[in-house]
Amino acid sequence: MSTNNSNRLVNPAAREAMNKFKMETANEVGVDLKKGYNGEITARQAGSIGGQMVKKMIQAYENGLQ
Repeated sequence: MSTNNSNRLVNPAAREAMNKFKMETANEVGVDLKKGYNGEITARQAGSIGGQMVKKMIQAYENGLQ
C-alpha cells in the first residue's frame, strides 16, 4: 500500500521558494505568518493565503501565454 503525500514537491529544491512565496502572500493579505508551526491561524486566514497564492500563479501562467 502506497501513501499519497500531496504536500510533496516534485522538485525538493523548490521548497524554499514556495515558503518564501507563502510568506510574501501572507503578508499581502495581512496574516502574520511565522516560520514553522502556525496552528494558531484560523481556517479563513489559511484559506486566504492559499487562495491568493493560486490567484497569483494563474495570473503568472496567463501572462506567460501572452
